[in-house]
Amino acid sequence: MEIPQTHIRNFSIIAHIDHGKSTLADRIIQECKAVSDRKMSAQVMDTMDIEKERGITIKAQSVRLNYEKDGEHYILNLIDTPGHVDFSYEVSRSLASSEGALLIVDAAQGVEAQTIANVYIALDNDLTLIPVVNKIDLPAADPYRVLTEVEDAIGLDCTEHSLVSAKTGEGVHDLIDAIVDRIPAPNGDEDAPTKALIYDSWFDNYLGALALVRVYEGSIEKGQKVQIMSTKEEHVVLDLMYPNPIAPIKTNSINTGEIGIVVTGQKTVDGLQVGDTITDAKNPTKEIIDGFEPAKPFVFAGIYPIETDKFEDLRDALNKLKLNDSSISFEPESSLALGSGFRTGFLGMLHMEVIKERLEREFNLELIASAPTVVYEVLQTNGDRIEIQNPFELPEAQKIDTIFEPYIKATILVPNDYLGNVIKLLNDRRGMQVKMDYINSERVLLEYDIPMNEIVLDFYDKLKSTTKGYASFDYEPIGFREGDLVKLDIKVAGDVVDALSIIVPRDRARTRGLAFVKSLKELIPRQLFEVAIQASIGNDIIARTNVKSTGKNVTAKCYGGDITRKRKLLDKQKAGKKRMKAIGSVNVPQEAFMAVLKLD
Repeated sequence: MEIPQTHIRNFSIIAHIDHGKSTLADRIIQECKAVSDRKMSAQVMDTMDIEKERGITIKAQSVRLNYEKDGEHYILNLIDTPGHVDFSYEVSRSLASSEGALLIVDAAQGVEAQTIANVYIALDNDLTLIPVVNKIDLPAADPYRVLTEVEDAIGLDCTEHSLVSAKTGEGVHDLIDAIVDRIPAPNGDEDAPTKALIYDSWFDNYLGALALVRVYEGSIEKGQKVQIMSTKEEHVVLDLMYPNPIAPIKTNSINTGEIGIVVTGQKTVDGLQVGDTITDAKNPTKEIIDGFEPAKPFVFAGIYPIETDKFEDLRDALNKLKLNDSSISFEPESSLALGSGFRTGFLGMLHMEVIKERLEREFNLELIASAPTVVYEVLQTNGDRIEIQNPFELPEAQKIDTIFEPYIKATILVPNDYLGNVIKLLNDRRGMQVKMDYINSERVLLEYDIPMNEIVLDFYDKLKSTTKGYASFDYEPIGFREGDLVKLDIKVAGDVVDALSIIVPRDRARTRGLAFVKSLKELIPRQLFEVAIQASIGNDIIARTNVKSTGKNVTAKCYGGDITRKRKLLDKQKAGKKRMKAIGSVNVPQEAFMAVLKLD
C-alpha cells in the first residue's frame, strides 16, 4: 500500500542510560502490533547479549511501524539510539534522520548529564521534542518536579508532555497519538535525484554489507545503480527491506521520507560509512548531506593474548569484528612486557570494554589490555606536526617544540552533599570550571574543561565512588590545547618497560614516578640479584628503589676455622651476583603491570 509522505513520522528516542528507553520502544512496538505477543521479548531491538546484560544500547536500531488514527493509516519509523557518549556520532546521524524525538526522563531520578547532551544534539538538528516522563508507576516518582527540572536545566517548554510507564504500558497509546499529531511529516522532493543518508551499517553473513538509510529526496529502487558519494564507488541495489526486529520486510523501493535497508553485496562495511550519502549513479544529486566525517578513534590501547601462541587468533577475531564495526582500527605492535599484540583504536572507554568483552566471549580468547591512551599532536622543532597514539612514538625531547593534548567538555550533575568532593576530584584531574548552576535545592550542574588523558582510565569509577553512585557524567571532545607534558619511562634492571611508559604533566612526573616504583617494588618477585627500579624523564632519573636479592647463607656449612674462610665464600658469592646482574633479565609479571596502571 502506497503511503503518502504526509502520513510518515520519523522519530528517535533519546535518554540517559537506564531511563527506560529500550523498554518504551518495546511498548510502542507492541502497541502498533509490529511483533506478536508470542515473539515479543524484553529489549527486542537490542541484538547483542552484552546490550541486554548491561541494559545499554550499543548499535542504533530501527523499526517500521503501522498505526491507525482516526481512520487514517500512518507509518512510524522508530530509531532507538545509543545513549552513551562513546556512540554520540551514531546518535547525531540518527537524529539527523528524524523530524522529532522523544526526550525520556526517569520520574524518580530526573534530568541526568546525558539527557542534556543528547537534547543539545537534537536542538542542533531542529527536531520537535516531546518531553516524556517515564516510570510514573514507581513509589518515588515525582513527574511534575521532573518536568520543572527539564524546564530549568534545558530551557525546554514542557506544557505539552506525556506521562508514561513503559513497564505497565500506561500512557503509551496517548504518546503515540502525540507523535502523530506533533511530529512533522518529512520534507523532500519525490522527483529529485536520489539522496539518502547512511546512518548505520553492519555485516550479514549471507547478504554482505547492509546500509540502513533515510531517503531525503527521490527514491531507491531494486536493481538501481547507486553511487557512494565520499568514495565515488558504484554498486547495484540487489535488494531492499524495511527494518523489523523479528525479520526485515522486503520491498521494491524506498521512497522520499522513508527508512530502509539497502543490500549492495559489498564484502565489508568500509564502503558504507555512517554519515555518507547514497545517490543515483547516472543522475547524481549535486550536493552531499552535510556533516559527514568518518568516525575517529579517541582512545588507544594495546590488546595482547595472555597465551602468546593465540596472536593469529586475535588477528582473525579483530578482522571479523571490523566487518560489523568499521570504527575499530588496529595495527600489530610488540611489547617487551606483554609480547605480540595489536594497538587498537576505540571511540571511547565503553567502546573499548565492549570490544574486549566481545573478543573474549565470541572468540574464546583470554586478553590483557594496556593502559588506554589518547592521541597527542606534537609540533617538532623542524616545523612538522605529527600525531602520536603511543607514548613510545614520542620524539626525543630535543626535537619537540610543543605537545598538544585533547580536551573534553565534561557535564556533571551532582547532589549538593557531594559537590565539594567532586570539585576536588575535578581539580586533581586538571579540570577548569566553565559553569556551575544550581538546578534546584538538591542538585548542581557542573561544566568543566578537562584533558582527555585524565578521564580515560578510572575517572568514572572515582566519580561514582566519591558520590556513592549519585553523580552522572557526560562529555564531548572540544579540540587540542597546548600542555607542558613529558614522557615518563619505567626502567627495571636498566631496561625500559615499554608498556609502562606514559605521558604526564611535568609538574606531576615526580609524584607519579615515585608511586610507580613504590608499587612495582611490592609486585616484582625477588631475584638472585638486586634489581633497580627507576622512573626517568629522558636520561634524568627522578625516582628509584631496589628489590633486594633473595638471601642465601653460603657460610652455613662453614664450621669453625679462620674468618678468612667465611670471607672468601662471601666474596665469591658477591662476584657471582655481580656477574648475574650484568647478564640477568627480569620479567615484569602481568599482575604487576595491571596493578601499576590503576595507580592514581
